[in-house]
Amino acid sequence: MTTSRTTPAPRPTAGALRLIEASTTQPTTVDLSDYAGQMTAHCPYLAPSLRAGLTRWTVYRAAGAAEAVEEELFHAGAQAAERLRPLLNRPHGILRCENIVLVGEVPGARHRDLLAWPHWVLKNLYGPVGVMFGKFYAGEEETTAAGHRIPAAPASFLPVRAAVRRRDPRFLRATPDLAAALAAAADDGREVFEHIPTEWKEIRTWARHLLPPAKPSPSSPDTPASPPRSSS
Repeated sequence: MTTSRTTPAPRPTAGALRLIEASTTQPTTVDLSDYAGQMTAHCPYLAPSLRAGLTRWTVYRAAGAAEAVEEELFHAGAQAAERLRPLLNRPHGILRCENIVLVGEVPGARHRDLLAWPHWVLKNLYGPVGVMFGKFYAGEEETTAAGHRIPAAPASFLPVRAAVRRRDPRFLRATPDLAAALAAAADDGREVFEHIPTEWKEIRTWARHLLPPAKPSPSSPDTPASPPRSSS
């Protein structure tokens, strides 16, 4: 079954992110080539994706208040997911990856904080239709579930790609319901925004009920380490 799909209605915060480079395989404003090459050791799909030109980067610069930047990151991620959805079941769909890169500073807000809520909402919306979201922070080393160290990213970014149903649920140990949804994911063409609010503050409120009952530890890779307070 297929249906028309849309992202939420136009929002007044447009402009909180300035587009620097759109969907390129080799961004010039941020050097990601060495990092991507090192990451091939940790992802079996990345090397063939890079060779085929299917790993793409869209670079944005923060140009607004924290909550407005969050909202724009959320919409950028949703737009990337909707571009990918019709392509994932085609040849080489598993190799496609769209990356939403954030550069620039927002006073009083770390990139970790700015990416937390967009990432949390997007992976809950799109996990059930087989789209996986991740998050990496500039200058911060990551550790895999097996204890292997991942090199620090040169820029913060949200990767958007096809879910690998046999592998990805292991990254969602703190959220077993989401892990189960991802393991059984199938894209039936549904409108993922059909039953949720359209304003960012309301979307974040809706997403709070999806958080695990216990407050996650700061080291958890799966949920916002400390759910950001909504601005009044």
